[in-house]
Amino acid sequence: MPPSRERARWSTTKWIAAILAIAIHLAFVLFLVFSVNWQNRKPEAVTAELYAPPQKTEPTKPAPEPPKPPPEPPKPEPEPPKPPPEPAKAPPVVAPPKPDIALKEKQERLKREQAERERQEKQEADKREADRRAQEQKRLAEARERQAREAEALRAQAERERLVQQKVATDTARARADADYVRRIQAKVRGNLTLPPDLMGNPEAIFDVVQLPTGEIIDVQLVKSSGVRAYDEAVQRAILKSSPLPRPDSPDMFRRALTLRFRPLD
Repeated sequence: MPPSRERARWSTTKWIAAILAIAIHLAFVLFLVFSVNWQNRKPEAVTAELYAPPQKTEPTKPAPEPPKPPPEPPKPEPEPPKPPPEPAKAPPVVAPPKPDIALKEKQERLKREQAERERQEKQEADKREADRRAQEQKRLAEARERQAREAEALRAQAERERLVQQKVATDTARARADADYVRRIQAKVRGNLTLPPDLMGNPEAIFDVVQLPTGEIIDVQLVKSSGVRAYDEAVQRAILKSSPLPRPDSPDMFRRALTLRFRPLD
């Protein structure tokens, strides 16, 4: 059967070509590897035998060849070596401060903080002292003002009492002087009075008398009758006969209008 033989020939040829190609690639890879490792050595020549494919001759019934195992897949070419990574730059090392300098700075800071606290405490203490003094001064001022008001009230009360007493004394003295002045007038009028013979009891007659500063009488009016006409007329005649009336001891005690009361038994 010719078609089966043709397929068998072509399959064998392809296998041989594939094996040769793989061998050439392997040789080339080995060449590259040795050329990289052997830097100063002259590369050796690589000899490869090439086999031509058999002629298209019709063999006489060749014996069937056993099936060959499939060729191994070509190994991947090794990657060229990567350059070594650059070392990472280390952060700059800051030298720690010297122990004595750090301790000194800490002490200075503590001193400043202590001084600031003391200053604030002193300011607060001064403020409290100033407030206390201000309150004390305010209390003293209020106490002095209260004492001054009380003293003024006492003085005013004493002055009012003095004025009252003075007025009472003045009024008492004036009333006594007026009473004495009126008694002297009444006494002069009684000296000029002639009582009616048939007068009974002790009737009272009241008269209003108007006089001049010299004591001269200018008018006499009966205000209240005694009930006895003869006694009223006798008193009126006695008043007019007593002009001029006695004058007071002090001119400021003079009264233009006088009210005189008369009883026969007084």
